[in-house]
Amino acid sequence: MESASLSLQAHSRWKHLETVFWLFALLSPWLLAKHALIINEIVIVALFALSLDLILGYTGIVSLGHAAFFGFGAYSAALFAIHVMPDPLLGLLFGAGISLLLGALCSVLILRGSDLTRLMVTLAVALILKELSNKLSWLTGGTDGLQGVMMGPVLGKFDFDIRGITAAWYSLAVTFLLFLLIRRLVHSPFGATLTAIRDNRLRAMAIGIPVSTRIAVIYSISAAIAGAAGALLAQTSSFASPDVFAFDRSADILLILVIGGTGWLYGGIIGAIVFKLLQDVISSITPEYWTFWIGAFLIALVIVGRERFLYPWKWFAKR
Repeated sequence: MESASLSLQAHSRWKHLETVFWLFALLSPWLLAKHALIINEIVIVALFALSLDLILGYTGIVSLGHAAFFGFGAYSAALFAIHVMPDPLLGLLFGAGISLLLGALCSVLILRGSDLTRLMVTLAVALILKELSNKLSWLTGGTDGLQGVMMGPVLGKFDFDIRGITAAWYSLAVTFLLFLLIRRLVHSPFGATLTAIRDNRLRAMAIGIPVSTRIAVIYSISAAIAGAAGALLAQTSSFASPDVFAFDRSADILLILVIGGTGWLYGGIIGAIVFKLLQDVISSITPEYWTFWIGAFLIALVIVGRERFLYPWKWFAKR
């Protein structure tokens, strides 16, 4: 037990490169002010990828409909701003909280059955919510979405600007705080039980781990974080549409984790950076065929091996 505790403490210590990475990330809206909008997009996608990695990489729960929580958080935050008050932080908490409740309800559906069953169930939840967002036009705006979502200043002082600098700062601050929470979680005894469930669920049950409870809790937490990412998107873009529930949004996050790797906190972040930059650069060069080049990159990644791409970062991260 003592050696396991020491191992967890060793993994939880901050590495030098991690500190440098986050310092640069938090300063990037100032250092790269012209690219604040793309920075904001990358940060939101990275947070979304982190939420999926909690259940996929650390717990072994597959999902094809994680966009359900992302979209639910986006619409909740947008409706909160329109009908209650435009405070960004309260709207963010509301979106994350509502998504947490949805995750808790949906966790019942993924406790039983095989991986294929979970894929279908999670996909079905996202499709149902997308259809509801289309049909309930009196509430959601239908296919046109919720437009003109006006947000108040962050902390009552920092107004959202057209260049996206405040949005980038805001998204980065929220993502960093949630990253600290996730990092603490996965390097705790609770996180160790999640990896035990991922590696062998029957063995985890045999040694006394409450598997169903652990899965329900981590699924709900993952849903809340995905909802926070969706809330950030709605607040910083002043818009929410049925597209936030789309299947390709869930598929993109899976591709991001393929690029960066699962079961590793920085996998989702690095994958988001690579994917969004490739998407932005290639689509500006060839708007019609950018998906072809993304596919070619993924094939090259599989042939060469992700470890060879990520080895320099992982080596420095251990220093």
